[in-house]
Amino acid sequence: MLTLPDSLRDAFKDPLGPVTTDATALIAAAASTRDEHGGDAPIVAVGDVVTYHLREAGRAPDVAVVDGQTEREAVREEIETALAAAEVRRIAVTNPSASLSADLLSALATALSADEPVSIEVTGEEDLATLPAIIAAPDGASVVYGQPGEGMVRVPVTPEARDEARELFEALDGDVDAAYDALGVDPDER
Repeated sequence: MLTLPDSLRDAFKDPLGPVTTDATALIAAAASTRDEHGGDAPIVAVGDVVTYHLREAGRAPDVAVVDGQTEREAVREEIETALAAAEVRRIAVTNPSASLSADLLSALATALSADEPVSIEVTGEEDLATLPAIIAAPDGASVVYGQPGEGMVRVPVTPEARDEARELFEALDGDVDAAYDALGVDPDER
């Protein structure tokens, strides 16, 4: 549905927020925000290692997007085993490298509206899922993803963060309007 053009690859190298290796501090920062109804704001984790570290620190993400890989290599067996043992609803999708498929976008919309934790299990690659997660998550949520070789990045979902993610999302090649439809987002209302 959407693909990353070569001209945008450098735009994705800089983190969208501060990088940390301290999952406990990241969770505390996420807990300091509330959703628009005053409740605990959700955490969306993009990446197996990030999801694992959040779980190990005592806070399972509300939505996890995983692909069994980290930095283009299979995750360690202990991470794979821990994530497989998690009691969550699972949604299987296919998403090619450097792309956002309708499957993935639709699964994100479903997961974000679910009352229980959801793991979106990607065959392919989940790296670009951070953008639609920021766009579709409610204000106050935290989207956490891995910065290769550095640590974890927490992006508090605010109108400003959403605007930055939307700008990158809309610069991808493909049918952006159909992508917003699959994600269940009206870009004029956010």
